Amino acid sequence: MSTYRQPGTVLTDHHFSVPLDHGKPDGERIEVFGREVAAAGRAGDRDLPWLLFLQGGPGFGAQRPVGRSTWLGRALRDYRVLLLDQRGTGRSAPLTARSLAGLGTPAAQAEHLARFRADSIVLDCELIRRDLCGPDQPWTVLGQSFGGFCTVTYLSFAPHGVREALLTGGLPGLHASADDVYRLTYATVAARNAAHYDRYPGDLDSARDVARHLDGHDVRLPDGSPLTVERFQSIGGMLGSSTGSHELHYLLENPWDGDGGLSDAFLADVADRAGFARAPLYAVLHEACYAQGAATRWAAQRVRAEFPAFDPAAAVGGDAPLLFTGEMIYPWMFPADPALAPLREAAGLLAGRDGWPPLYDPARLAANEVPAAAAVYHDDMYVPAPLSLRTAAAVRGLRAWVTNEWEHDGLRVSDGKVLSRLIAMNRGDA
Repeated sequence: MSTYRQPGTVLTDHHFSVPLDHGKPDGERIEVFGREVAAAGRAGDRDLPWLLFLQGGPGFGAQRPVGRSTWLGRALRDYRVLLLDQRGTGRSAPLTARSLAGLGTPAAQAEHLARFRADSIVLDCELIRRDLCGPDQPWTVLGQSFGGFCTVTYLSFAPHGVREALLTGGLPGLHASADDVYRLTYATVAARNAAHYDRYPGDLDSARDVARHLDGHDVRLPDGSPLTVERFQSIGGMLGSSTGSHELHYLLENPWDGDGGLSDAFLADVADRAGFARAPLYAVLHEACYAQGAATRWAAQRVRAEFPAFDPAAAVGGDAPLLFTGEMIYPWMFPADPALAPLREAAGLLAGRDGWPPLYDPARLAANEVPAAAAVYHDDMYVPAPLSLRTAAAVRGLRAWVTNEWEHDGLRVSDGKVLSRLIAMNRGDA
């Protein structure tokens, strides 16, 4: 362990050894990293209760804090926080094309990757909890987005480890398939596109002009990979955040260079939003985080055909708006992105994989005794509110706060207000 200070906080790095396959506890092990954060004046208080933070994703490490930034200021008033890099992310046995190459065949890679879902993450958390808190001392779990999915898995299979659950934009559909999710999210993303163009009508022509240029030219991103119209559409994931529409507008307001081509600055910005070098695990396991039983079979690609407005042909060849897509992963992304190309075959095997184990136990959740509060964002572009509300009704004792005051990133941008409301709800103060 190493301990260091930032303004107002004391941080301690922890490393934990856990089984790669929890079904084989004596087999191969991996190292999982967590960063403890405590208020400077309370760092020595060993009775301070723990709060485990589970980050959104899948495939992203926990936030890298600077002092009491974002929601931490509120959390540190009551808790000692563990920012966990979930397995495969950050400093926890990170998975990349290079690290997976050592496993050999795509089949071996896919088998390895299948052990990096919420069920394995929760079992990691239980081993870590016993280490930090003691076997009989539960902790508070705060789950953002995919971290909320993990929290519901925790309540399903190890509720004895949870003192209270706090979920922000992270109530999954207990029985929803990937197809069900995408049928709802495509409709929401289309509405977000319409709202964006209402706000910034000049972006209609700008987006179409870029699409037409890409359709007629071989345009390359800074890493040498091709920028196609479909890949340009994929940057629309930003539309689900509090500032995303404005960021998209600024991206589109001046995409051209003096010679009539797309500028280097524009291409660099698009590359940051269209590439997966920072989180290849997100692309590989995104649909698998919905899978229980049946294969997903590239659900986002299949369901897209049911929403013809996302076909760019009408924008390239006519006056239809170019619709940006959201949090969807498509098979063409793998050969197009150098960070994903070596994982193409393994990703295909995961998309065709049947027999995924269940992630949730509806019967256990119906008998839940753990205090739980969830922020459900009414217009959430990533986690459909209708599915979240169905789950809220199915988890005994869970209190849902439905709001359109905040977007999916409300935990991060609300300066502690979202977290404070959920804590108050669990305490009966709201």
